[in-house]
Amino acid sequence: MARLRASSATSAGGIVVRFDDGIPSLVVGARRRDRGILTWTLPKGTPNPGETREQTAVREVAEETGLEVRITDVLDSIEYWFIQRGTRIHKTVHYYLMEPTGGDLADHDHEFDQVRWVSFDDAPDVLTFETERALVARAAEVVDPAAAARLAAAGPARTSPPPTPARTTAQAERAPLRGA
Repeated sequence: MARLRASSATSAGGIVVRFDDGIPSLVVGARRRDRGILTWTLPKGTPNPGETREQTAVREVAEETGLEVRITDVLDSIEYWFIQRGTRIHKTVHYYLMEPTGGDLADHDHEFDQVRWVSFDDAPDVLTFETERALVARAAEVVDPAAAARLAAAGPARTSPPPTPARTTAQAERAPLRGA
């Protein structure tokens, strides 16, 4: 069996938060993947030449959500592996906490099929990838400690089945949520 080439990639994105009657919600987007599976994710993207991580995050979030945003805090980065065109890629995504300053979700670009606000309480059941669910739970500790406590009391978020020897890490990361 041929050995895969290895590469690395970096992206930046954000958790955009608004408050309605004191209750925080965040923006998520859905896109169709392999075999038409709909995945719900946080907005993120690849830097243009010469952009800082912060500039990339603001631009990508604006493009993918239709919102004008500003960074309010730095969040964690997440890392994962995937395979694309015969190359095994280690990706790091740097995230920022953001607030909307204008724009409209209806103006999102083609990269998302749908964009919507969800509460922090509902995010674990909406977001497809465990790494993003964990990031949102950590962001909830900053944004709304009461929501973080409710999430912790509710137990672990719905997760995809664990990888088996026949499934790569990338396949597990891209797996849709199963069950209720």
